[in-house]
Amino acid sequence: MAEIALNNVSKSFGAVTVIDDVTFTVQSNEFLVFLGPSGSGKSTLLRMIAGLETIDQGELVIDGVRSEKLPPGQRGVAMVFQNYALYPHMTVFENLAFGLRNIGLSNDDIAARVADAARILEIEELLKRRPAQLSGGQRQRVAIGRAIVKEPKAFLFDEPLSNLDAALRVRTRVELAELHQRVKSTMIYVTHDQTEAMTMADRIIVLNNCKIEQIGTPMEVYSHPNTRFVASFVGSPSMNFVDVVLTGSGTTRTATFGDGSTIALTIAVPEAGTYELGIRPEAIRVTKGDADTTGQATVVERLGDRTLVYLRLSDGAMLTALDEGKSTVQPGDQVGLSFDTNQLHLFDSSGLAYHAD
Repeated sequence: MAEIALNNVSKSFGAVTVIDDVTFTVQSNEFLVFLGPSGSGKSTLLRMIAGLETIDQGELVIDGVRSEKLPPGQRGVAMVFQNYALYPHMTVFENLAFGLRNIGLSNDDIAARVADAARILEIEELLKRRPAQLSGGQRQRVAIGRAIVKEPKAFLFDEPLSNLDAALRVRTRVELAELHQRVKSTMIYVTHDQTEAMTMADRIIVLNNCKIEQIGTPMEVYSHPNTRFVASFVGSPSMNFVDVVLTGSGTTRTATFGDGSTIALTIAVPEAGTYELGIRPEAIRVTKGDADTTGQATVVERLGDRTLVYLRLSDGAMLTALDEGKSTVQPGDQVGLSFDTNQLHLFDSSGLAYHAD
């Protein structure tokens, strides 16, 4: 277990900045996820911690030791790559043992470490096979095992599930969460998949344009996004955004939609004016009773336990709403919509968020 701290870290490739003055601390035994779109800098940040990319400015501290100048092998971290990087001519045992032989461990120590990793990952029966005889999920376990045998202070995962099919991704995601509980080690995990981040992380760092947009627990990031980017990137289906005109003062405001309908809000904002109203689909309910506004259903997705209804308001604005699994709504229907005002968000022209609570 190790605490990892980055202080005012920056990285550029020529004239292109890829990490811009980033500061955060990973707590010992924490499962931290870097989440962001392609090009946001998350893999580069992970590689800087591993020592595979240099740090241009700032400092890296691993387990209390300044580490930005240390070679990768002296940092006490182990990295699991996206492409597995297994040696095809070696058995699973030999793949796990290879790095240990290079550092001069005895055969007994190697055998003990490999056996322990195989037990943790439940791959004992695979030790005599070669990578070509393994499924994608089994190869991923071997890649993780190769990190485990090093007994590192921290594990670094670079999109390790991206090569797996959908069903296997779900199973392996659960296995990784269980692995974290068993090995009790610090883990940093890179992904662009917000479902992986939400289900696995103790905390999430949302990255965008080479900077940190927000750090928080999964539910903090989901329920209280700091910015419009975070609100749009986290959540599936994505948050709805509608232009509204805000009137009133203090925390008592009235939001007027483009179709002329209004709702009362209790959100403190600096001034009245035009904002974007952010509404997650679960905060919009299809209703047959009193409605805040109405819309025409364009597409209906029936998912079994719930139904997503895609709607167009009279001014052309599009919304996604949630209905019950046995919803009777059909495309073309005109339906009433009710908003949960406790789950609404406002975003100003700079993308800064204001919340109902």
